[in-house]
Amino acid sequence: MERTALSDRAYDLAFAYEKEYGGCTQAVLSSIKDIFGTIPDDVIKAGHAMAGGGALSTKGTCGALNGGIMALSFFFGRPRDGFGKGHFSRSYKLSKKLCDRFIAEYGSTLCPDVQTKLMGRSFDLWSKEDYQRFEEAGAHADKCTSVVGNAAKWTAELLQAEGIIPLPEH
Repeated sequence: MERTALSDRAYDLAFAYEKEYGGCTQAVLSSIKDIFGTIPDDVIKAGHAMAGGGALSTKGTCGALNGGIMALSFFFGRPRDGFGKGHFSRSYKLSKKLCDRFIAEYGSTLCPDVQTKLMGRSFDLWSKEDYQRFEEAGAHADKCTSVVGNAAKWTAELLQAEGIIPLPEH
């Protein structure tokens, strides 16, 4: 599959996962698994509470970016038996590229800043009323869904550029 088509597919899959199920980190990881295969379900499970800036706090890094970094680290990060054996800088360098792209697009890596850029303000996802406002502002219609799509697209581009081969098309 051509790189552009593959990265567009990553976008579409992640957008759809976020729209239907939420969980920005898991949506990115799932789309990357669907395309490249090897990410275990336990890694996707481990990303669950990273959504919404971490524990839905909207205070930390955007969960979509976290998903991309987790995917890159899965392929290029330091394994446990690599402790004390170097920095495994490929993972850091690729994750930095993803962060830089995120900042260029959204002005920040932080969930509340991304929300403010896209929806005019950030939201308290633990407040039932504010969560309703979040949804009414288009969070799962086209706002957070597009952020998740972009994170997956950019991650897929980085993986392909590093020689990670996608699964054959079905």
